[in-house]
Amino acid sequence: MKDSKAWFESWFDSPYYHILYKDRDMKEAEEFIDHLMDRLHLPSASKILDMGCGKGRHSVYLNRKGYNITGIDLSKENIAYCKQFENENLQFAEHDMRRIFRTNYFDAVVNLFTSFGYFAQQHQNELPILAAAKGLNKGGYLVVDFFNSHSVLKHLPHELVKEVNGIKFNIKKKIENDFIIKDIEFEDEGKHFSFREEVRVLFLEDFHQFYMHAGLEIISIYGDYHLNEFKIGESPRLIMITRKL
Repeated sequence: MKDSKAWFESWFDSPYYHILYKDRDMKEAEEFIDHLMDRLHLPSASKILDMGCGKGRHSVYLNRKGYNITGIDLSKENIAYCKQFENENLQFAEHDMRRIFRTNYFDAVVNLFTSFGYFAQQHQNELPILAAAKGLNKGGYLVVDFFNSHSVLKHLPHELVKEVNGIKFNIKKKIENDFIIKDIEFEDEGKHFSFREEVRVLFLEDFHQFYMHAGLEIISIYGDYHLNEFKIGESPRLIMITRKL
């Protein structure tokens, strides 16, 4: 029987997702948060929503820096894992980022590590921006960390084999219907597995439209986790800081 779930519902809840990406650079993530908070100048105990928090690495570090953090994610498995880190100023909830979580409540919303562009219809991809804007206090910040589509498109198609914990992940990337598709196949304990990631190709112009509709203004654009200048043909990331009007 075919799985009727969207790709992100199946893949993010799979233990193999966390095996494949277990070597993500925590030091780089923490340094990025340090740079970002230096730019935002948020007072201690400011309320921040981590939208698409995954296993909570950014949420936990932001909380350690003195902020009041709420992490939301669609993955039941991710949130169950994150619950072990909860405290008075760090809470997690299972929630679809396309729906409003709270209204006029947060001082900042962050959407990090390409936790965006997952949905088939373009209007669905706009909904997280609208929901984030609704959740912000006036003057609050939204930070979206997306890949630089111009740079990514230069390196496709692409194939690689990555071995983690004795599992050989065969990964193929391609462009199809304005999506960057990553097909992931592997075998474990005599069984064959196949997963797919699909992220829409979005450019700065697309985000401009999203922000305009949501009542947000762009105040800064960066091209990497050190917050260097964004260069269309070179930068690996598209990191945008916007403010609620």
